[in-house]
Amino acid sequence: MKYAVITGASKGLGFGLAKQFLNKEISVVSVSRTENTELKELAEVCNVGYLHYNCDLSSEDDRQETFEQISAYLKNKTVDQLFVVNNAGIVDPIETVGKLQQDIVKKHFSLNVLAPIFITNLFVRKDNLIPTVIINISSGAGSKAVHGWSTYCSSKAALNMFTETTALELNNVKSIHKVIAYSPSIMDTDMQGEIRSASKEAFDDIDKFKDYKEKGLLRDPNVVATAFVNMLVKEELENGKIYHVSELLD
Repeated sequence: MKYAVITGASKGLGFGLAKQFLNKEISVVSVSRTENTELKELAEVCNVGYLHYNCDLSSEDDRQETFEQISAYLKNKTVDQLFVVNNAGIVDPIETVGKLQQDIVKKHFSLNVLAPIFITNLFVRKDNLIPTVIINISSGAGSKAVHGWSTYCSSKAALNMFTETTALELNNVKSIHKVIAYSPSIMDTDMQGEIRSASKEAFDDIDKFKDYKEKGLLRDPNVVATAFVNMLVKEELENGKIYHVSELLD
């Protein structure tokens, strides 16, 4: 059997990915602060395994406890292949440097960087005998400076380099595991709504992002998820590669 562990699976891209995995008869372990019961209902229709864990991934203690439980759960299953999607993330704080609040910045990096590092470290260990593909959800902001997004750009850049470095190390020891990243570009999600609610002073590109919404330029996250999962299950993956949605759709 194949399993997919997905963080932030209750909405947006994570929800879309979870649905696509279930539709392809891949069992899903959902990890988020709240559960989307539509996934449970879909799993029943598809006759596929599904389990949800409530977890605040920005909390070190919470994610440690949760993923110990997930590891124990998977060890009791017959798993031929495992996908682990580090999708959960936040854009907040949208603010210029000099006005950043330390507690918000710490939460941002804990969720966007430390959680994926911890989860990846857990699943690429030598004692994990299940061939595992780690997918880190990236962003174009990881390679381009954006006014008001100093923390978001920095966290995504860090995640990209972590992905590439981990892949280098895995290749060096001929590991059965792989780690890649996926940049989904701009989608019609709650995060985009949060971006559009920022002030012009804090986020200079606010008008451009409002235009994206008004002109229908934001992709449906379900379309973005479908394209990626179709590629994921069909193609030989290049370890360490940052895949871009434009390569799959345009």
